Parts: sequence; C-alpha cells; structure tokens
Amino acid sequence: MALEILATGHYVPARRVTNDDLAKTMDTTDEWIRSHTGIGSRHMAAEDEATSDLAYEAAIAALEQLAPGKALEAAQTIDIVVVGTSSPDYYGFPSVACIVQDRLGIKNAGAFDVIAACSGFVYSLEAAAGMLNQGRKRALVIGADVLTKITDWTDRGTCVLFGDAAGAAILEKTDAPSTGAGRRGIIRTILGSDGSGAKELMCERGGTRNPFKKGETIEKPITLYMNGRAVYNFAVKAFTDTIENLLEAEGITMADVKKIIPHQANMRIIQAAAKRLGFSEDKFFMNIEKYANTSNATIPVALDEYARSGDLERGDLIMTVGFGGGLTYAGNLIVW
Repeated sequence: MALEILATGHYVPARRVTNDDLAKTMDTTDEWIRSHTGIGSRHMAAEDEATSDLAYEAAIAALEQLAPGKALEAAQTIDIVVVGTSSPDYYGFPSVACIVQDRLGIKNAGAFDVIAACSGFVYSLEAAAGMLNQGRKRALVIGADVLTKITDWTDRGTCVLFGDAAGAAILEKTDAPSTGAGRRGIIRTILGSDGSGAKELMCERGGTRNPFKKGETIEKPITLYMNGRAVYNFAVKAFTDTIENLLEAEGITMADVKKIIPHQANMRIIQAAAKRLGFSEDKFFMNIEKYANTSNATIPVALDEYARSGDLERGDLIMTVGFGGGLTYAGNLIVW
C-alpha cells in the first residue's frame, strides 16, 4: 500500500507588492532585498482575508484538479483535514482545519492544525500519512499562512522577507507498492527539532507565557521576532543534514533525485546548502522571487507549481526539505 499525492493546488492573494513598492514606505531598495534574499515581490492578504480563506482556495484548486468541475463533490471523499499554519484565524481554537472543513461541507472528517512553523507542511503530510495507515482513505493536507498580519513593519531586516499564500495536496492510501520496483508515494520522512533555539524565531506576546493583562501598556504588538543570524546558521545545517540523512537512509545519491522542493526562506540559505553539499543550485525548485517566505505554504506552493510545470513525471523521485521556528526541520522522499 502506498501513500500517494493525487492532486495539488495553491492560492495567493490578489495584491502583489514589489520591492519597489516597499521602498516607497521604508528605507530599503529592490537591489538590497534581491541581493540579500532573492525576493522580488510578495502577495499580501486583503484586510478581510484570513488564513482559512487562503487555505480554502488552495483546497478548491487541488480538489478541482482531482475532479474538474466537481470540487465540492470530491471534498466529500476526504476523511481527514490537516492544516500547517503559524498564523491561524483565531488564537488557539477553532483550528483553521475546522473552518476549512466546514466551508467545504465535508461531513464526518477529523480536522486539526499542526504547529511546526515553516516545516509544518512536511509535518502535516506525515501526520496525515499516519492516520491513513490507521484505516482512513484520503486526506486533505494544507500549508497556509498570512504572515504579513503578524509582521513588524518597522523591522526592515525582517518585514521584507514575508508574504501570504496557501498550498494544498490530496493524499490517498492506494494499492500501489510502497517498496521495490514501481514503488509510489511517500517513501521516507525525517522529522526533527531543536527546542534550545525556540526563542530565535517566535511571537513572544499573546500566549500563556505573556498573556494579555488589562490596563497593561504593550510596547510591541503581537508580531514575529527572528534572530536572522541564528536562524540562518540553523537552516543551512538543517538543510544539509536532512538531505544527506534522507539519501543515506534510502541508499541513494543526489543523481537519483529529480528535484528538491525546499522551504523558500532565503536564496542565500539554498546557495549555501548547495555549495556545502557540492551540487548545483538548479537541483532546487525555487519561486521565492515571486512569493517571498510564506512559511507553511512555501513547500506546497512550490510543489504545485512544479507539478504543473510539465517537468515532473510519474515515477520521478523528489525531495522536500524545510526548517522553521521551534526550531524544527523536516524532509520527505516522494515517488511521484
């Protein structure tokens, strides 16, 4: 039995903000942002758009690919909805997954969110896979974030990095083999964490550690904080270690892998990892120039774009690899 991705989809908000647009309101330039990050633009959610809205649209795109013209009918075949997000509609609950489940009209499906920051989609795939191995048939897995609404727009070094998006995949347990010749689907996953770096990438206010107190003056709102240097160092090592460990565990080389779908955080991280591993940057599928860092959404958005590019063919071996707050890291080997 194999755990196969049957369909993918993604959604980005209509509003596109270029580096030149940002330069009109802050001390930065297109050249500085591109040279330091590889980012050229990002999409930003409208005032009335929340994470569940983006997640719903990505789900519809994937369901439409699965059953053209019958997306909502196809939704009724979903047994579990898993959403990786760092920016849910509401603090704690309800989950984004439950909101999406309701909007799709799915009956009798489990629904929950996964919090693993930018590794969240890989974590969510593995969580869904585990549940499919326990008797469920089909899962809707989404990575979605609206980071621009929890970004400190006075922090030039951080705010230029982020954008909003959602990506989705439909995962099913099929009769195809998962080992040997002709194997299909997710064949290996690595999940890891290093909680000693928890405070290097976080939203400090708003939780039970620093709750709201009536009458308290808050100097900073509930926004994302990142220690860029510490995260960069962790990311490069996490990327290279995860890639090497996946290859070693499976007994293969990079020549066997068609493409790596990485978390799109910063072009410099990808370049450093490629250099350390000794292979071309072309091995990575990159779209950071268009979308910036959309956290949980980067891998599924890139996966959908690559799947629709015409270059990804049935039987190709691909790899996902991500890192994020927590600190977390994760990767998959997938036979398409």
